[in-house]
Amino acid sequence: MKTDTEGSKWYALYTKPRAEKKVLEQFRNLGIEAYLPLKRELRRWSDRKRWIEVPVISSYIFISIPESEYRRVFEVKGIVGYVCHKGEAVVIPDHEIEAMRKTVENKLDFSIQVGRIQKGQTITITSGPLKGVTGVVTNIKGTRKLYLHISHIGYSLVVDLHSDTVSEEALSEQR
Repeated sequence: MKTDTEGSKWYALYTKPRAEKKVLEQFRNLGIEAYLPLKRELRRWSDRKRWIEVPVISSYIFISIPESEYRRVFEVKGIVGYVCHKGEAVVIPDHEIEAMRKTVENKLDFSIQVGRIQKGQTITITSGPLKGVTGVVTNIKGTRKLYLHISHIGYSLVVDLHSDTVSEEALSEQR
């Protein structure tokens, strides 16, 4: 049964350790839209090396479902529970899932000039694969790394950006 994408919201779920790919497959079989960000890593064993895909965030998977399907996810083996805050499942905005997808799929690696960007500042990316992503600068590491907090689950994306690809914005109109 396909879930209705209208009225669907994104949620993060905890999975059992190393069960993320099996959980993803089960959600797809149930017709539930799921997203598991993966990255390629070179793993070495004593007799060989091999490229494998591993989750970007261990023991997490993201699903898009309407509220009426909230309990249905527990039909899937390997699910521990929803990521919650104050007893409520955390709803993740669509733009944050899209930002995560763009970051993972494009394997971003740029440079940044720190002069214009400061910690605590809200910025919007104006060009490149993350165009339109808005977030709060939570940390600046040296002259190259920008920690952009865009996730309601307590994770920050670490992105290297050119200074001309961001604009400063006050989000007071949107809040």
